[in-house]
Amino acid sequence: MKRSAMWRSITMARYDEKILNALLDSFEKSVLSRGENKVKVQIPFPFTKRTVPEYFNESSLAYDEIHAVLEETEQKGFLTIVWKKGREGHIIEKVLLNTACVGAVYAYLNRTPKKENENRHLEILETWESKSREMPVLGTFVSYLKQRIEEGKTVKEFIDLSAPDRTEQILSALFQVESNEESCYIREFSIRHFGDSKIFEEISGVIGKIMRRFRPEFAHMDTDAILSEYRIYKTPDYVYFKGEGKLLLAGKDGSAIELSLLAQGIGISGADIKRIRICGKESIKKVITIENLTTFFRWEEETSLIIYLGGYHNSVRRELLRMVYQEIPDAEYLHFGDIDVGGFRIYRDLCEKTGIMFQTYHMGIRELKTYENYSKKLTDNDRKGLRMLIEKEKEEGGENLETLLYMQEKDVKLEQEAVSILCYNTRRE
Repeated sequence: MKRSAMWRSITMARYDEKILNALLDSFEKSVLSRGENKVKVQIPFPFTKRTVPEYFNESSLAYDEIHAVLEETEQKGFLTIVWKKGREGHIIEKVLLNTACVGAVYAYLNRTPKKENENRHLEILETWESKSREMPVLGTFVSYLKQRIEEGKTVKEFIDLSAPDRTEQILSALFQVESNEESCYIREFSIRHFGDSKIFEEISGVIGKIMRRFRPEFAHMDTDAILSEYRIYKTPDYVYFKGEGKLLLAGKDGSAIELSLLAQGIGISGADIKRIRICGKESIKKVITIENLTTFFRWEEETSLIIYLGGYHNSVRRELLRMVYQEIPDAEYLHFGDIDVGGFRIYRDLCEKTGIMFQTYHMGIRELKTYENYSKKLTDNDRKGLRMLIEKEKEEGGENLETLLYMQEKDVKLEQEAVSILCYNTRRE
């Protein structure tokens, strides 16, 4: 076969598959596929500049090719061509799926019917029901999928019904994540449970999405932060310290690191955090947690132990903060973050999960006014989140209500870095 003829046959086959697959997609969304139709229902594929643009392109050869392949497909009994104004061979108005031959169409395309995929998934979900009872996210997710599939509703937000093996991987990954108790890196976790270092990374996005949907406390956290809650890390998990005090590593010769001698502080890996003890506590009057790394490196404050949180804190950082609080209960506990919805969410999460009553620091109306030239307008999502925070503050009698109301009234937010650099420059002057 000549190259041009071969290319033409490939192109024609693609038109054939594209249109038949589109018809099956419509069929699967209709009541016909579930046998629930009360009246006769047709499954059309309209010919428009949007659905088949090349058909209406006068400089393209597609017009004749499409006619040829669809007339051949009609002869197979798969569809019926509806010609515009009844003029056969002129312009196609639409094609109609021959629902009596839908099984043959599936076979022709080597495509599994949706009903079979649904039944296969229901079998998979049934095997996971008993395993998932002690798993908050997995159990809720399995029940959600089962109900949606049984009701004929879409589940494509989380899984692809045509890929049951991938669904098995997602369910297995959720189970292993919720069961995990040992600190490890993502690729180690993947090797351990899937025998491949990359599989878990491929599905980690949907794992994070499921976690955010079915565990409210994770709703505003990114996937890496969520996984770190289960001691699964993308990179080594470090906690950074600077300021007053000394760090003593238990089990060694008793020598301590004098934090005040390290201008940029020091990072301690999550694996070593449990062995850390704070000495020189009498000089520490404040414990300040900082949301952003740039601000941590920039910030200086006398008589203060400064700890970089890195956005949402994880279990390692919470254990550390509780240990610090036990050793220095009389210090003032402060949190310095962005003056925006995310910053206040992180602050609330910090207080709730550590049980320590932190106060916000440099996150008030004064900063919004002083640095208003560096502020930004709120987005629609910001405004929505702000309304929710305001309602919670009103219910709880929170101390940040005035700041949140000011942000809402003035339509502003402010990044922590703007406050830290300008404060730093002012102090130097």
